[in-house]
Amino acid sequence: MNTFVGKYLMRWMGLLLLVHLISACAPTVFEPGPSIQTPTMSDEALTMADGAGLPLHIWKPEAGAPRAAVLALHGFNDYGLFFGDLATYLAGEGVVSYAYDQRGFGGAPNTGYWAGSDAYIADLKASLHLVKQRHPDIPVFLFGESMGGAVLMAAATAPDEAALPVDGLILAAPAVWARETMPFYQRWALWLASHTMPWLPLSGRGLKIKPSDNIEMLRALGRDPLVIKETRVDAVWGLANLMDRAMAGASRFNDRSLILYGALDEIIKKHATLEMLRRLPTGPEPGYRIALYENGYHMLIRDLGAETYWRDIAAWMRDSTSPLPSGAERLREEVLNKTVSQSDN
Repeated sequence: MNTFVGKYLMRWMGLLLLVHLISACAPTVFEPGPSIQTPTMSDEALTMADGAGLPLHIWKPEAGAPRAAVLALHGFNDYGLFFGDLATYLAGEGVVSYAYDQRGFGGAPNTGYWAGSDAYIADLKASLHLVKQRHPDIPVFLFGESMGGAVLMAAATAPDEAALPVDGLILAAPAVWARETMPFYQRWALWLASHTMPWLPLSGRGLKIKPSDNIEMLRALGRDPLVIKETRVDAVWGLANLMDRAMAGASRFNDRSLILYGALDEIIKKHATLEMLRRLPTGPEPGYRIALYENGYHMLIRDLGAETYWRDIAAWMRDSTSPLPSGAERLREEVLNKTVSQSDN
């Protein structure tokens, strides 16, 4: 009897200890502070309502007034300079580009920490307002790569929210690997780690994942001190929350948009991307168009063959109804029915 009682008490003590550890080590989220000012824009930074300064990168046409503007959002662990090559190309097409370091990334405050999905969406809307104030008479587009694409999808499909006041959205490999598309053991492992060891650093070393065929570019990112190399597990937990919202909104996403997807993407699982595409609204004239690139990787706009994708983006911005120069456009059903690469492991 004493042995039974002892084992019983030990189990309860272990459970209580686990509960204590979980409650003491919840994911750290650096949410914005209270509003203290009206958001402002300079040529070096966006200053948000709580006073947070987000480094801003601008690429202008060399001559003449711009004919269009783009506001670009980077991916997870990256920062605003990701858009440099495409922005330089677009500048030659008369387009001015803006890209900022989102909270927790690059030179923005609280590097390495997640700020919350609502914060990223609020910053996007404030930044868009400032860009439109600076360029009231030309079309304005939004571009989002990976995590940036998830921010755009979540913002565009938020319930009871007005449509984003833009002339079009461009999503490059949007991050939609939502929890519902993960095996149960991955969901549980992420929850447990983020609630017991939120500081645990994760890296992609040893995973043999190829984000791009542009090896020199990848090496440069490896040397760049502003690119995060080791990620807190609670930041990954926050990203999963954002991807959940992006996936949940897919059935409402019918904005004028160009969705770019590389068949060789090894970062966002193919089955998750296909599930997002399955959920897009159907109809005779959907607002979105899908471009599938057989030789494209996750970092599409920085791949070795990226100029093909740049030309498609520029052409779509000029006329969203004309055929893409590459011929890469596919109907939603074609993408879903087509075997685009090796099966996910």
